[in-house]
Amino acid sequence: MSKRHDAIFDDVLKGIEADAPARDKGPARFLKRSSALAEQAGGGRQEKVLRLVDPATCVMWEGHNRAYDLLTEANCRDLIDGIIAQGQQEFPAVVRRLRPAHEGEGPEFEVICGARRHFAITWLRANHYPQFRYLIEERELTDEEAFRLADIENRDREDISDLERARDYAGALERFYGGQQKLMAERLQVSPAWLSRYLGLARLEPELVAAFASIREVKELHARQLKPLMATEEGRAAIIAEADRLAQEQAAARAGQGAAIPAPKVVARLKAAAQPPKERKAAERVFRRAPGESGVQMRRKGNRIQLEFDRNLSDRALRAAFEQFLESRAKG
Repeated sequence: MSKRHDAIFDDVLKGIEADAPARDKGPARFLKRSSALAEQAGGGRQEKVLRLVDPATCVMWEGHNRAYDLLTEANCRDLIDGIIAQGQQEFPAVVRRLRPAHEGEGPEFEVICGARRHFAITWLRANHYPQFRYLIEERELTDEEAFRLADIENRDREDISDLERARDYAGALERFYGGQQKLMAERLQVSPAWLSRYLGLARLEPELVAAFASIREVKELHARQLKPLMATEEGRAAIIAEADRLAQEQAAARAGQGAAIPAPKVVARLKAAAQPPKERKAAERVFRRAPGESGVQMRRKGNRIQLEFDRNLSDRALRAAFEQFLESRAKG
């Protein structure tokens, strides 16, 4: 085989035969390449076309399940550092083409999966690393396929919040599945009960969401805990009122006035607001020297008797009250 033909095969099969030893020459090398081509033609091997592009040519798909505006250098720092260490973006983002290349104006691609990678590359290019470009894989997908692909990629990731995921599901339910929860659960391969919990979170009152320091702190469990407490008008009104107070405090914290209220404390305050105030148990009997005095209050706790009195009660009044108590005790 001529060196020219050898070079042609090198170019055609680049990336297909990643595990072939570099020293393979002649007929054996040709056979391996021929096998790779046959495997690809028979559907046993799928070739993907990857591109490196300026991230400015890409926008987030409107159905993307991540709140892009919540991405920051801090919460993408691990990814940024990884790209710097590797010298490149390791895994491609999945995109769809919006318009033919070099035709028209505006973004060329929309991002289905890869918002954090998009943010990281954009940040790097703006902060002394202009050599980095956004690695993408272009695919042809329907909106429903794009939704399921994004869900599969992000379902187990901790850096996407329960509320972001819940809102994504709620929108997809009507958009792709005609409001049929069972059909949607089947397509996502999740249980109907699991999906129902997230849809319940998506319906959480905006006042309650605002009570948290960030939407990333709102959990599916929180919606389940608060829902029963809002079953009555009184409970609902009390929780909404407390949520409004919490929202004001969180806003003040964001403005630099005090610390943000953590999620566990937010939930505790909302729960407490729905509980009726505990009424102090009435005294079983009050012993006093004269009408109008606070006297000594007697309460029973099992086999024990508890006596309470105001610390400012005079000695004479206290003695008189205790004498009445002793007389009552002697009478049984």
